[in-house]
Amino acid sequence: MKRNLIQRISVALLAAIFFLSCSSDLDFNQVNDFKIEPVFVANVAYFNVKANDIEDDGTAHQIPPDVEDFDVFKNKFLNDHLTKAELNFEIENTFNRAFKVEIVFIDANDQPTETITLNVPQYNGGVNIIKYPTEVFEGDRLALLKKTVKVGFIITIEAGTGDISGNLKLKSGATAYMRIE
Repeated sequence: MKRNLIQRISVALLAAIFFLSCSSDLDFNQVNDFKIEPVFVANVAYFNVKANDIEDDGTAHQIPPDVEDFDVFKNKFLNDHLTKAELNFEIENTFNRAFKVEIVFIDANDQPTETITLNVPQYNGGVNIIKYPTEVFEGDRLALLKKTVKVGFIITIEAGTGDISGNLKLKSGATAYMRIE
């Protein structure tokens, strides 16, 4: 009988705990304070100019420019939520000549909105990979970037003598910072 009484008291206490437990009102307005800030990394452009792609007469001249469509900012979601963008450029030069590489951002009216110039020293043996400072786009500069519909690449070979051989390789990447509220 003593055991039965202990079991009844235990069940009664457990039931009381379940029915008398604490609860609070739920605040569904907290969803209005929801904010997420994802970061995306992507490759942007790549090219490899070979010696046989260049007409060399020893003088400084432009290699015919290459203009590509750039429809990234047609995406309304990206346009609305992008708060910052960083572009990174890396060039490997194995030519015995220096180069100037210009990346031109072009708007819908075929007007350049921004030009990034990368000076590339000539190859002197060994590893010749140049990592350029990160280009950061925020505020007004980001607003101009969002208007970009085409990107042009203008490559100028510097004057020099002797046959040229080698490659000029560009790799670029972007880091996009977004805020979704």
